[in-house]
Amino acid sequence: MSTAATAAETPVVLYDGTCGLCARSVRWILRHERDRELRFAPLQGETAAALRPRYPNIPETINTVVFVDGERAHLRSKAFLYLARHLKAPWRWSYAFRWFPGFLLNLGYRLVAALRYRLFGRVDACELPSPENRARFLP
Repeated sequence: MSTAATAAETPVVLYDGTCGLCARSVRWILRHERDRELRFAPLQGETAAALRPRYPNIPETINTVVFVDGERAHLRSKAFLYLARHLKAPWRWSYAFRWFPGFLLNLGYRLVAALRYRLFGRVDACELPSPENRARFLP
């Protein structure tokens, strides 16, 4: 099965593969996920490249987290709000805030994105996922 086909079938979180904050966020999501349906892929990888023709709003830049679910690709703060329905309570409840205006929520998101390397550093080598999670990481 191709990377694009795999990514189109299940919800995918696209993240900056070199960002320390992003790596921590992925580990946090894995610990708090309730349904184990999410897949993960770096924005710099094959999966993101394969999804861009179908979802043209996926940026080429790596300063945005993206959540691809069905027919939509959600960016920045909306990505976290939409993926929240896959988390355990009480985190799942933040899904209700998806209707808040994105431009307001993204003010804080953009500030953190601008400072993320200074605050959390870069990841030179990916941490190997546990054997049970290895198949959930796409190239």
